[in-house]
Amino acid sequence: MSFKIKRGTNISHWLSQSNRRGNERGKFFICDDMKRIADWGFDHVRLPIDEQQMWDDTGKQENEAFDLMDSALDWAAQSGMKAVVDLHILRSHFFNQSTEPKLFTDPVEAAKFADFWRQLSARLKDRTNDNVAYELMNESVASDPQGWNRVAMLAYKAIRDLESQRTIVLGSNRWNSAKTFDQLQVPDDRNTLLTFHFYFPMLITHHRAHWCTEGKVYDGPVQYPGQPIPTEHLGEVKKPDGARMVSWNLDEVNKHYDRNSMIADIAKPLAVSKSTGLPLYCGEFGVIDLTPQPVRLAWYRDIISVFNEHGIAWANWDYKGGFGIVDSQGKSTGIAEAMLT
Repeated sequence: MSFKIKRGTNISHWLSQSNRRGNERGKFFICDDMKRIADWGFDHVRLPIDEQQMWDDTGKQENEAFDLMDSALDWAAQSGMKAVVDLHILRSHFFNQSTEPKLFTDPVEAAKFADFWRQLSARLKDRTNDNVAYELMNESVASDPQGWNRVAMLAYKAIRDLESQRTIVLGSNRWNSAKTFDQLQVPDDRNTLLTFHFYFPMLITHHRAHWCTEGKVYDGPVQYPGQPIPTEHLGEVKKPDGARMVSWNLDEVNKHYDRNSMIADIAKPLAVSKSTGLPLYCGEFGVIDLTPQPVRLAWYRDIISVFNEHGIAWANWDYKGGFGIVDSQGKSTGIAEAMLT
């Protein structure tokens, strides 16, 4: 595999998960941002893109969005960095939806997904294999892992028919979870990079996050390493409606967590990597900025040391956002320094 990476960051909320368009979108991420990332010591970026931004609802390419994608890849190359192009959200698939995505139930949508990659390949094929990789899709949420295996292979074959040597990034079902890695169908292809995401324990990484249970039920002190919610504060865990939480499996989600726990939680990706001989990539991990800074820094230092020990490439979530290495004003949050030193 000619595509070699070690440490990167996600360019989120630009060509993905954003309503910005026109000049506002153009100013959100610029060449100077890419240079800053390179100057920090990162060697690649992961670039999430959404169907809704790249194609209109008739399937026509949105020229401005494709041009911005090209610019980002140019800036990365000019800064001495590589890039992973990640098809993040489809109209037929969103990683936080509560029902079975149409991607897995409608053959037309599965075929459309594969065709998106034919179009992306046509646009990107002249970029060298050592500089750009393709990530099929972000965080599949099929009810049956075979649904993702089947659809993923359609897109995989679509790319391989056009580009035999391009590195393809492939993750497991249910949010690229390390815990489902043994259910992933891995092709016999040396130009495959296996990816997982890591956000354990959620009581730390998503503390006070409004979109998930772990963030909504408790807003008191947390700690890492150790039991995320200190024993003396367990009575403060509440349901979203304010009632005291009694049925939630608190013992499981609030168990002691430390560096050894991290290693245990990535056992399945490590085993698949060993059995296939394919490298691993943690394409997302991070702690929200609502978590106290000392706790965040301790968690980052431990997870990076685990990745380094096991030869796992990584890209934190994210560059500019709620988990960012810079805040909304572009000021460093101290996370990059914790990861890179």
